[in-house]
Amino acid sequence: MIDGSSLPIRGARIVIAPHAGYTFSGPCAAWAYKCLDLSKVKRVFVLGPSHTYYLDGCAVTTYDKYATPFGDFTVDRDVIQRVKGAGQMADIPKSRDSAEHSLEMHLPYLYKRCEETFGSPDQFPAIVPILIGDNDRYEEKNVGRILVPYLKDEGNAFIISSDFCHWGANFQYMVYSPENDPTKLVNLRRSDSRPTGAPIHETIRLLDEAAMDAVKSGSHDAFVDNLEQTKNTVCGRHPIGVAMAALELFAKETNDDTKFRFKITQYQRSNLVDKPSDFSVSYVSAYAVL
Repeated sequence: MIDGSSLPIRGARIVIAPHAGYTFSGPCAAWAYKCLDLSKVKRVFVLGPSHTYYLDGCAVTTYDKYATPFGDFTVDRDVIQRVKGAGQMADIPKSRDSAEHSLEMHLPYLYKRCEETFGSPDQFPAIVPILIGDNDRYEEKNVGRILVPYLKDEGNAFIISSDFCHWGANFQYMVYSPENDPTKLVNLRRSDSRPTGAPIHETIRLLDEAAMDAVKSGSHDAFVDNLEQTKNTVCGRHPIGVAMAALELFAKETNDDTKFRFKITQYQRSNLVDKPSDFSVSYVSAYAVL
């Protein structure tokens, strides 16, 4: 059980889950998929960031199927075309699509959950893979608005693909807070000695907690503002931003802006950074009931 509810959580049709190697983020991602309710779902939107090329705006797959080690998922080409037209989205170049891990890493989890829910692959939902590029807050709201009708339909589920803080020289993000305050940060260098104050991983935790608090707030602007302030390297910030914008618009339509908020189920890190030469990536799983 999670939050006093049996699993999967009834109505939990949208999750945030990490996309790193399974050895690192698999246990964390599993918590999101334990929550995911597919009982009435006919299609699953998969929103992820682009790692293989710079993307301004959004882009959709041109493939008809995505493969997993267990079996294939069919792409809902009709919905792809409708969303593409509504959002003036580009096509993902096939070579980039094949190389992109933020979408495909989720599909084995989804396949296993579909086996549990539907049994026969003939009954599995189709997928709608979309890369969310470098959009500003207003563009995220516009894309979110396009997705609101799909959020309302209990035949749709959403997987939001994102890791959280990437800390280390390789990621060009080495902030540290001597005062354990995520608003008061200094930049370290790889050659620096170990800080004499709180360990570096405590700063990373504070940064991630501030981002998670913004996610839980239900305010899209609060999330964007937090990342603008801390520069936290949340690679799926734009997919999360689009999802939060859509959920917030949906909640406003019900005249209850406390609805459809994400709940965090798991937080993990690949390493507890102790010295500037270390590195780590953070992982978060969350769900929202629609």
